[in-house]
Amino acid sequence: MPVFKPLHSLFGATVSAVDLTAPVSDQDFSEIYAAFEKYSLLVFHDQALSDDAQLAFSRRFGPLELTKIGAPGAGTEMVILSNIGPDGEIAAAEDRMHGSHRANSLWHTDSSFKKIPAKASLLSGRTVPPSGGETEFVSMRAAYAALPEATKQKIDGRVALHSFAHSRDKIYKGLATDVEQDVLPAVPQPMVTVNPTTGEKSFYVASHASHIEGVPVEEGAALIAELVEFATQPDRVYRHEWRDNDLVIWDNRCLLHRAQPFENLTHRRHMIRTTVSIVDAAA
Repeated sequence: MPVFKPLHSLFGATVSAVDLTAPVSDQDFSEIYAAFEKYSLLVFHDQALSDDAQLAFSRRFGPLELTKIGAPGAGTEMVILSNIGPDGEIAAAEDRMHGSHRANSLWHTDSSFKKIPAKASLLSGRTVPPSGGETEFVSMRAAYAALPEATKQKIDGRVALHSFAHSRDKIYKGLATDVEQDVLPAVPQPMVTVNPTTGEKSFYVASHASHIEGVPVEEGAALIAELVEFATQPDRVYRHEWRDNDLVIWDNRCLLHRAQPFENLTHRRHMIRTTVSIVDAAA
C-alpha cells in the first residue's frame, strides 16, 4: 500500500512502499491517483524503470501525447531529455539540444502551446548529474488562492495566447525552427482553469504565454509576468534534487516548473518524460 509524505506546505508528496517496475494494482493506483489530485506533485525514489514500464504506468493516468516534431523522440510517446548525442558522447557546446535545455529553465507548463495541453508529466531520471540540474516547482493553484480579489476579477474569463516559438525566442531567435513554428501556431488557453475533480481554481500562464486577447500586447505581457512573479516567490518553491531512478509526476494544469543548470558539457544526463493529455481518462 503506497505511503505518502508531504514535501512542502502547499503541495507535493513523496510516495514509498510501491514498486512501479511491476504492474500496479487497481487499489494502489486509485490511491496514487487521488494523491496526484490532492498534492499535484508526487516523487518516487528508486524506480529503475524500463521504457515499457514507464509507458504502462503513465497510461493509467490517461492517453499519452506524441512527442512534437523537432524534439528527440518525435512521433513516439517519449520525450528524450538528454545531453548525450547519437555517438554516446556528451553533445558539443553548439548542439541545438543545449539551447532547448536552456529554454526549459524558464517557468513553464508542458504543452500549453498545444491545442490540447498536458494534464500530467512523468519524468524518469535514468542518469542524473552529481550536482545541479534540479527541477523547481510552484503551485498556480496555491498562488491563485492568494491573489487579491481585484486580480482574480481581472483575469477570470480572459484568454492568453501560448506558443512554442515565443518561449524559444527568449533564448535566441531561430531556436524554434520554421517547421516547428508552422506545425505549432499560437493557441488560446483560458487564464483561469478549474480542476474537474476538486473544483479548485488555478491561473494558467507561464513562458509560453505571450499576450492576452483583448488587452494591449505590452499590458498583457506585463500582467503575465506579474502573475508568474507572484507565484514563484521563494517560499512557494519546491526544489527537487534528482537521484538516479527517481520518477517525478506533476500536474501541468496547476504547477509551473523549471530546470536548473548543471555542468552540461562535463556531466551526463539522460531523462525520459511521458506526457498525459488533458483529456481525462484516468484508469
